[in-house]
Amino acid sequence: MTTGSTVREAVFEFCRRAGMTTVFGNPGSTELRMFRDFPEDFEYVLALQETVAVAAAAGHAIGTGNAGLVSLHSAGGVGHALGAVFNAYRDRVPLVVFAGQQSRDMLLSRPFLGADEPATFPRPYVKWSRQPERAEDVPAALAEAYRVAMTPPRGPVFISVPEDDWDRPAAPVPHREVRSAFTADPAALREVADALNAAASPVIVVGSGVDDEEALPQVVELAERLGAPAWISPLSGRSGFPEDHALFRGFLPPVKDQLAARLDGHDVVLVLGTQVFTYHVGSGGDVLPAGARLFHLDCDPAQTAWSTVGTSLLTTLRPALAGLLDLVEKADRPAPEPRPRPAPPRAGDPIDPALAVETLRDLLPEDAVIVEEIPSHRDLFHARMPITRSGGFLASGSGALGWALPVAVGRAMAGNGERIVCVIGDGSIMYSVQALWTAAQRRVPLTVVVVNNGGYGAIRSLGRRIDIETVPGADIAGIDYAAVAAGLGVPGRTVASTTELDEALAQALAHEGPYLVEVQVEQGDPTLYEPWAR
Repeated sequence: MTTGSTVREAVFEFCRRAGMTTVFGNPGSTELRMFRDFPEDFEYVLALQETVAVAAAAGHAIGTGNAGLVSLHSAGGVGHALGAVFNAYRDRVPLVVFAGQQSRDMLLSRPFLGADEPATFPRPYVKWSRQPERAEDVPAALAEAYRVAMTPPRGPVFISVPEDDWDRPAAPVPHREVRSAFTADPAALREVADALNAAASPVIVVGSGVDDEEALPQVVELAERLGAPAWISPLSGRSGFPEDHALFRGFLPPVKDQLAARLDGHDVVLVLGTQVFTYHVGSGGDVLPAGARLFHLDCDPAQTAWSTVGTSLLTTLRPALAGLLDLVEKADRPAPEPRPRPAPPRAGDPIDPALAVETLRDLLPEDAVIVEEIPSHRDLFHARMPITRSGGFLASGSGALGWALPVAVGRAMAGNGERIVCVIGDGSIMYSVQALWTAAQRRVPLTVVVVNNGGYGAIRSLGRRIDIETVPGADIAGIDYAAVAAGLGVPGRTVASTTELDEALAQALAHEGPYLVEVQVEQGDPTLYEPWAR
């Protein structure tokens, strides 16, 4: 086969046309031929562990709106990265993940570092996975993978490439595009609109899909036209509704009976861009309060298929909301009662976690982006740190720790200089602390606030729910987080007194590159998901 092009050249040319010229990875022997004559217009971002590479690529993808490009080592490297791949899948982040593989003539002998079933390994947490049968098929497979990654619901895809494929001849991939917005049948939208128009008390539940699809203005307009309160879905990885709006009610709890109680009194529930519903701990009860009807709009056919209640419409959100706004009538409903404000945080030492959050809130630049991973204090955080704009908040919607810090690094790389603020627990940061090194090398505008409560407080709290008073392995002691950061090239400091808190956080937010502040907070454990926790 004579084409004048190699697999490597055809792959890089496709990536160039697709706008994927930043490669996140940790190099291994089976990927080396990919990097021969590495193009000058491409950038390789080194991560010190594969989880960090995937999550940083995810942050970059969120910031750019395009798929992130990741290079992983064969079986072992892919194994290291799978927790982050799981998060990307659940959070609908488009990634194109390349993995190395031993040469084709060695595969039957099960060689050192070879992957036995590479396409199976990352499933079911990728949308598409393949090791092409022939070297010349690699560029076309990549093009297919990219289109699948970028089609709603977006997500990661995986391609395994034997190392000797890169030098083989292959034809360039013809340019083509996929238009991926789609909407529900007009009759189905009319059914939803009729139900909302006839409702005595409608309510909207907003999922991360609203922020992902940039549909927040339409959701706000719909809520205001209906006079309908809006909740954010349980454990959402985005915000999706301005949390200072009079119609905003809060975050729904991931507990079935508590969630249904929050929706009590509403006869029509409109769920946008999320599953129905995400639960974390078991409880009895029904999904909905008695007599309520539910309509569910989402682009994921799997979620619309397995939802257990209501009527689901398979649709992307922006065209569907545009259709609803043409059909929904202006309602004259009284504004809901203002949400109760949290009590002022306790002053004094040890530092109240609520005081740490409120102090940070008061110092944040207007364009700051919050990346959060503090399971112990997430309810408290949301109550005291309102997110008011699209794209202003990122978290893991799936719960696998180690996501936030590298996501924050990748998001900072994709930004225009806005400050990225990663608020992370002392347990969470150690899952992917190597990301600090990448942050230092790239000098990204990143502030890391480590909320140190001495261990896995969320685990202690959840243990108490099932009468386990002492959970083994829940305590963490003896780590100097500022020293760890300094060893990885990031300056920082430790704060143990409220008298230092303002000055330390201000310093961290004003620092030109990355900076870490460890805030040693009161070690009393929160009580998660109680009926009063709003």
